[in-house]
Amino acid sequence: MVKAVIFDMFETLVTQYYNCPLYFGEQIAADIGISNEEFQTIWEPSGEKRTIGIQTLEDVLEEILRKHNLYSEYLLKRIVEKRIATKQACFENLDPEIIPMLEEIKRSKKKLALISNCFSEEADVIRQSKIAGYFDSMLLSFEQGMKKPDAKIFEKCVKELNVTPNECLYIGDGGSSELEAARDAGMTALQAGWYMEQSGWLDNGRKPDFPLLHTPKDVLGYLGE
Repeated sequence: MVKAVIFDMFETLVTQYYNCPLYFGEQIAADIGISNEEFQTIWEPSGEKRTIGIQTLEDVLEEILRKHNLYSEYLLKRIVEKRIATKQACFENLDPEIIPMLEEIKRSKKKLALISNCFSEEADVIRQSKIAGYFDSMLLSFEQGMKKPDAKIFEKCVKELNVTPNECLYIGDGGSSELEAARDAGMTALQAGWYMEQSGWLDNGRKPDFPLLHTPKDVLGYLGE
């Protein structure tokens, strides 16, 4: 019997790509005034440390700016504010079924949790978002010091919810080998396909070993299992 539903965040509950402003490495590099190739020499290798709480967005941007003799408090602040604003915009562009689906899960007395790989600026936005209040547990990699697909983050979530793995549904788009990790942890793993379908990425992102959910409300069909 399902007692808990655990969600991924990005490209599952919110999307950073479909009808959302983009502010990733290429766009940040353009604002700084350097090539994306120059920017990525520091940005890309920092991804692991930014995901598990060793470095913040500000740390890495300051390193890049100083390396290119472009540092100013004004420029750093402007880039950080722009990056945060684009993350906030994701939560204003939810699939219209997301909140009704979360509300229905709450009415069914199932526990709700979130496991998300995220950076410092994303963790703050997630905790302040309009959907944060639905979750009984939120494990954000930046705060936890570990990320998916580490089995420990799934184990900690189950412990916080006071359920067993076989009582959990895990819903995610499939990035970071999360579906495989959830299945290996003993959960029922389902692939969230709605944002991938809207973006035209489903053919490349489809994982045939896992049931595909075409809309958020498809989740509700699994609650009684």
